Amino acid sequence: MYKDAEKYRKVLANSTKEVYNISIRQKNSEICEVESMIKAGIIGATGYAGAELVRLLLGHKDVEIKWYGSRSYVDQAYASVYQNMFQLVDEKCLDDNMEAMADQVDVIFTATPQGLCASLVNENILNKVKIIDLSADFRIKDVNVYEKWYGIEHKAPQYIEEAVYGLCEVNREKIKQARIIANPGCYPTCSFLSIYPCVKEGLIDPNTIIIDAKSGTSGAGRGAKVDNLFCEVNENIKAYGVAGHRHTPEIEEQLSYAAGEPVLINFTPHLVPMQRGILVTAYASLKKDVTYEEVKAVYDKYYDKEYFVRVLNKDVCPQTRWVEGSNFVDVNFKIDPRTKRIIMMGAMDNLVKGAAGQAVQNMNLLFGLDEKTGLQMAPLFP
Repeated sequence: MYKDAEKYRKVLANSTKEVYNISIRQKNSEICEVESMIKAGIIGATGYAGAELVRLLLGHKDVEIKWYGSRSYVDQAYASVYQNMFQLVDEKCLDDNMEAMADQVDVIFTATPQGLCASLVNENILNKVKIIDLSADFRIKDVNVYEKWYGIEHKAPQYIEEAVYGLCEVNREKIKQARIIANPGCYPTCSFLSIYPCVKEGLIDPNTIIIDAKSGTSGAGRGAKVDNLFCEVNENIKAYGVAGHRHTPEIEEQLSYAAGEPVLINFTPHLVPMQRGILVTAYASLKKDVTYEEVKAVYDKYYDKEYFVRVLNKDVCPQTRWVEGSNFVDVNFKIDPRTKRIIMMGAMDNLVKGAAGQAVQNMNLLFGLDEKTGLQMAPLFP
């Protein structure tokens, strides 16, 4: 039973038929409806990922948002920050008091920079609510690797081991039992899902993987940065984080699990002048000669029943515009017999499947709902 259901039951029990003119059957129906509503809180609700969470959860039939947390806009109307929410969200922004939030909600989403979730979480909170963390705090199992790549001290290493990496297509059953979900990063999600079948089935040498990735500017967050100004981004494309992007160890760790051996990769992201979207083009050496049909059968083996992963038809390359605003990942591959390599491609919306949509997908699994609930929107075009 979710929070406030018992209180609501008592209110209904004390209500007279004359006042409310409802039958016992109607009362029970309303009680069941209240019990089924998942109460959600969001810390970081005014960032891009947080705002996308609000958009998706408002359209989710089983969720009620109880807490719009934003350290930067406390007491300010949420709809004044995002005017697209005018007359949809009447609430004001609250602070990031996770302890207080845990008394009012069933699940807490933390769409914040690295370090915040780990600094707030404790056993008392975890005994009350589920936590879905969109930062990197619990994605990497080796705390030393996390601290090296992110340059901060981990404040809650005792929870790293139990946290489940929230890639639903791979860890579905573990997610259902978790207290803490480490929502995967945007680049790692698209990269991993594009490559995973080939690694898992041993078709490629995983240590020859090179990943070229491109992302829209929303991936950098909403904070004001010179590099993200219109004049800096428009009519330009650039590589960044070369040989040192902090998503590298996350991708390597997940590919290592799939390969059953340590994996090292080259990963180079690029910033492109668009708002949303990630495109991954990955290259690796084949271990043996394979046909298109053999590789296609491998992709179908892992994704044929995965609603959100769409394996495209032969010779069709993924494009960001065909997944925008959706939770889909479009993937495909091309064999290059001349070089004995394979090119693996993927496209997705970095704010949906790369952040908020995946978080909602995880929430659905945690609460026993259909995984697709609230996420079956078609991609936006044009």
